[in-house]
Amino acid sequence: MNAALRLFSSTLEDAPQYLKPVWVRIYVFTFFSCIYEAIGDISKYRNANLNVCLHFQWEEVSIMDEKNIPIRTYQVCNVLEPSQNNWLRTDWIPRSGAQRVYVEVKFTLRDCNSLPGVTGTCKETFNLYYHESNDDRESYIKESSFIKVDTVAADESFTQVDVGDRIMKLNTEVRDVKVTTRKGFYLAFQDVGACIALVSVRVFYKTCPLTIRNLATFPDTVTGADTSSLVEVRGSCVNQSEEREEPKMYCGADGEWLVPIGGCLCNPGYEDKGGACKACTAGFYKAKSSDVGCSKCPPHSHSLRDGATVCDCHSGYYRADTDPPAMACTQPPSAPQQLISVVNKTSVVLEWSPPRRLGGRSDTSYKYPRLGSDSGSGSQLCLPCGSDVVFSPGQTDLKATRVVVSELRAHTHYTFIVQAGNGVSQISGAGTAQSVSVTVTTNQAAPSPVSSIQATDVTRHSLSLSWQQPDRPNGVILEYEVKFYEKDQRERSYRIMRTFSRSVDVTGLNPLTVYVFHVRARTAAGYGEFSASFEFSTNSDPFPLIGEGVNSAFLLLSVSGVGILLLISAAVFIISRRRSKYSKTKQDSEEEKHLNPGVKIYVDPFTYEDPDQAIHEFAKEIDVSSIHIERVIGMGEFGEVCSGRLRLQGKREIYVAIKSLKAGYSDKQRRDFLSEASIMGQFDHPNIIRLEGVVTRCKPLMIITEYMENGSLDAFLRKHDGQFTVIQLVGMLRGIASGMKYLSDMSYVHRDLAARNILVNSNLVCKVSDFGLSRVLEDDPEAAYTTRIPIRWTAPEAIAYRKFTTASDVWSYGIVMWEVVSYGERPYWDMNNQDVIKAIEEGYRLPAPMDCPVVLHQLMLDCWERERAERPTFSQILNMLDKLIRNPGTLRRTGGERPTATMLESGVGSEVCVSVVPEVCMPEWSVCEWLQSIGLERYRDTLAAAGYTSLDSLLALTHQ
Repeated sequence: MNAALRLFSSTLEDAPQYLKPVWVRIYVFTFFSCIYEAIGDISKYRNANLNVCLHFQWEEVSIMDEKNIPIRTYQVCNVLEPSQNNWLRTDWIPRSGAQRVYVEVKFTLRDCNSLPGVTGTCKETFNLYYHESNDDRESYIKESSFIKVDTVAADESFTQVDVGDRIMKLNTEVRDVKVTTRKGFYLAFQDVGACIALVSVRVFYKTCPLTIRNLATFPDTVTGADTSSLVEVRGSCVNQSEEREEPKMYCGADGEWLVPIGGCLCNPGYEDKGGACKACTAGFYKAKSSDVGCSKCPPHSHSLRDGATVCDCHSGYYRADTDPPAMACTQPPSAPQQLISVVNKTSVVLEWSPPRRLGGRSDTSYKYPRLGSDSGSGSQLCLPCGSDVVFSPGQTDLKATRVVVSELRAHTHYTFIVQAGNGVSQISGAGTAQSVSVTVTTNQAAPSPVSSIQATDVTRHSLSLSWQQPDRPNGVILEYEVKFYEKDQRERSYRIMRTFSRSVDVTGLNPLTVYVFHVRARTAAGYGEFSASFEFSTNSDPFPLIGEGVNSAFLLLSVSGVGILLLISAAVFIISRRRSKYSKTKQDSEEEKHLNPGVKIYVDPFTYEDPDQAIHEFAKEIDVSSIHIERVIGMGEFGEVCSGRLRLQGKREIYVAIKSLKAGYSDKQRRDFLSEASIMGQFDHPNIIRLEGVVTRCKPLMIITEYMENGSLDAFLRKHDGQFTVIQLVGMLRGIASGMKYLSDMSYVHRDLAARNILVNSNLVCKVSDFGLSRVLEDDPEAAYTTRIPIRWTAPEAIAYRKFTTASDVWSYGIVMWEVVSYGERPYWDMNNQDVIKAIEEGYRLPAPMDCPVVLHQLMLDCWERERAERPTFSQILNMLDKLIRNPGTLRRTGGERPTATMLESGVGSEVCVSVVPEVCMPEWSVCEWLQSIGLERYRDTLAAAGYTSLDSLLALTHQ
């Protein structure tokens, strides 16, 4: 018979609390079952519906729940006979796109101990099966076609007394089923000998509900097939918005949206109101999508409609093209005030006061147009001014309220107009309304200088000079004055000649001598200025060099000789300058090298009052559009950690790790988040994690570092336990020591050196990371004995007295060595922090891990010296590890061996000390043995023939 199996509730409000955010589909389905009718003995049951059921004995029964409400259940209680196999199957359930469904079963189960005489035949469990199918009309399904989901057991069972007292012990179990290959599925319940009643079965699947994030709508999305899968969903911008960056989110297996990326911005004229873009109301505007929200119209402007992108100016007010929309509308300035002029011969000084009204702007400027000039002869005709008039500092777009006009004509009337303007003057059409004018008359003035002089008829003792009248004679020229002297005398001894004409013959000159000539004119106002210097040379023979009768051969020879002489002089000068420059450069370089040895010192970003100053000084800002986030790889202290790709202009694309600051952060969290980037940005070493840059100009804030494929060192070693050689492990330790030496040289103390804070890339290169503990110690002065301080890795003086130094980092490095050699084992095992502190104070030190070479454990013990001054430096540790790598034989002895006389006196070679404090000496290998250990023994004869007979001599090998 077919009967509907009723659920307790199919509404969200009555669902279990942990299901409320995610379950969205509940199916109420019909079971197919076989009911037996008792005819006599229990063995005489007959089949009521053979073509539907696999096995029988389930029975549909009406009972009363704890509220005395009748409900229908399916139950079976065949506990007297062994080997029970009773099945109950649902009708076909459509999958509806779900990839993983959840089955919630509510049932009661009777305790077998309360049933006498059923020992060995009674069970307290039942089995849940499913079968995927595209057909909803399969009336008969083989038992072997079903796939088992789980064996379901009860948390609580009842006895007969319980039932008599009407105490109903209801069990609720939820199982998940991966269904991805068919359109639907069947569920089946197998009883194997229990006394059980199915009260309700609810089938549902989870979705990430429709949501709006960053103004992007993400639809109702079914979760993935796996419990750890993330479904990438692209959002669509809400109405009246535009895409800023492709909006994406990931739908998690639990129905929660994760890692929002990108988003949308409301269009101009609209603002974000609860996840929707609403139009700006009248009186408000929004000019750009990137603006936060609608703003009130600036002064002297208005908007009369909703959705305005700019406010219109009131009548009489204007906005320049370059003015931002947030700027108030303004007016042109009024005219300048109190214009005065001072005439000095042919120059005029104009001064004025700024306009009384500037129009609300600060870009007031002035220009000085000239209306023209007349000659002062009584004519009213105004002639255009010449282009040779000079304005200082200029004529247009000037901020000063003073100008000097020079190079004017003498005895001439000039009219000057000073006009004020600003950014809206041209838009408003205002012209002379903002100007003031003045008319002046220039005085008598001396003539301008003579512009050019020519020499003719040059002989041994004479030459002829001629010139043109000055450009501005400023009156009648009365005479000219010629001043000349020998070039070598430099005006210490000169002669003067005067003439009424524009030429003169100069005699009494020395042969082959260069003379310098100046000419000036005189009017009734006095002498003008001398002209520029003009140089001419006399001849050595009676023939003139210039003019008629010149000897061309002699001229060519003279010019060539002078040219050669000049070239030789120039060459000598350049060579001497270069030598002196090189000498000085070399000296300066040596002094600079001596004074500045090039040691870079770490700068604490917490000393900056403004954290943005530190981050911009030490880290590069990256455009968020260059970053492509691909997947979430973990959770950090401040938010998600993702992997992705970085593509900078002109560079190849690289994989990076991306730390983001979660929303709702405080100022302190922002400062702490950026401080780690300010620290990393100061480091540049192959064994220090490299900072690619930061994103601070948009949200979320991000720190971009290089991507380390193999993750943290401790997890990597545990995953590959026993898979590396000792040399490979020492190579990892060598890389860590190299990075720590670099940090110590920069005077930086790490304070949290541990294998978990060492990252490993695909080439097994280890890099020091995680520079955040110094912040914890500064923010929490009482943190010495809390779980925030890594007690197992911290030196005793740092725990007791907060003495964090490079020596305390060396102690931590010894613990890292122990972690590496033990393949990620936890230091001090399951001892608590107080027991660790007490054991160290009593002199206890970690024993050598299994198969640990003696020299490595001795180096660990050196790092764990009680007195920090007795611990080795990172430079010594690095040298020590280099010796071990060059002498692999020293790594063969493990803690289970003892040095013997045979080992120390084997005649292999001289002993090499491989410890720092104290020394443990092991025999040095020969070149032959060393080549054999690394599989290169074929080069033995070649190296021997070249004179390389010891390992130390191999250090002198070059790539040639």
